[in-house]
Amino acid sequence: MKKFISLALVSAMAASLVACGGSSTASTTAAATTAAAETEAAAAETEAAAEEKSEDEALGVSTAKIRFKAGTTNAITSAYNQGLIAFRNHLEEMSNGEMTIDLYLSSSLGNESDMLDAVSMGTQDMLVTSTGPIPAFSNATANWGVLDLPYLFPTYETAYEVLDGEVGQYLLSEFDGTGVKALGFWENGYRCTTNSKKEIVHPDDLKGMKIRTMENKVHMATYAALGATPTAMAMGEVFSALQQGTIDGQENPFSIIYYGNKLHEVQPYMTENNIFYSPAVLCISQDVFDGLTEDQQKILLEAAELGKHEEREIERGMAVSGRKAMEEYGIIISDVDQAEWIEATKSVYDDASLGIDPELLAKIKAVTDK
Repeated sequence: MKKFISLALVSAMAASLVACGGSSTASTTAAATTAAAETEAAAAETEAAAEEKSEDEALGVSTAKIRFKAGTTNAITSAYNQGLIAFRNHLEEMSNGEMTIDLYLSSSLGNESDMLDAVSMGTQDMLVTSTGPIPAFSNATANWGVLDLPYLFPTYETAYEVLDGEVGQYLLSEFDGTGVKALGFWENGYRCTTNSKKEIVHPDDLKGMKIRTMENKVHMATYAALGATPTAMAMGEVFSALQQGTIDGQENPFSIIYYGNKLHEVQPYMTENNIFYSPAVLCISQDVFDGLTEDQQKILLEAAELGKHEEREIERGMAVSGRKAMEEYGIIISDVDQAEWIEATKSVYDDASLGIDPELLAKIKAVTDK
């Protein structure tokens, strides 16, 4: 985009010089060449500064004795990484600079499934992951699929009440014995549908469209119920697949679409249907956690709790600002009659092949239906 703007500025300057009387062709050409060089140099300098800033933000304080290696699938600007930076700030302050976190961005350590496996084996210290890969991670975490049901959480507040309460603590404890310690529920946000073909307002509008989903059985079953063709794909592959037309669309929160992966650049249509409230989970290697002193563990847990609340605030803010920015960019955003979409996805709750625990679902519904 910067190069495109640079070329446009060069063209405009050259045209202006040609229009002015009294300038020779040679001097006009020389001026245009000089302007081009200066503009390209300025663009390169700006881009280099932005990359340097991102690298600076990704690394913790250089003097820390204990450095945690944390991975995500998104850019530094995403809610995940901004939340990790908030977590890191608390961790550094509370440990007097002894502990810090280095961020590994944009799937540089692999997709979420890869990183979850790496954390369980102790070859990676931390990650923030969506719930997508968790049901398939271990037999112990198969119950996590219940959190991915469509329209399960009508509000942020009901989601927090469940996730920070008895049900959430039970689900976090299911990681015990897997090599992963789940530290708390962060936030991915309400997931919306984007595409490159047309406005989508009614569920039937999705019929026949090839939509990328997470590698998640419940999400795939939901889009199949809506008449789409769900295609599981790692986040790192999505932008190019959309750009090349391999898939027609995808689904994610505003914070991932706009801030995390710039998917709006290749998706002119978006539907704010909020099919899923998507939690995220902060995880640490159990071996790494066990290797800390009791005081260090306490500091880590307290800092992670503070980071959780800040990350949620960041994500909610991005949901609002992301929509506004996308509208200004020119994306056509459609609102829907949510009751129509709820009705169209009810069959997913009766799909026995998804292995949803009815007792766990009943405990969640006892909160969300109040």
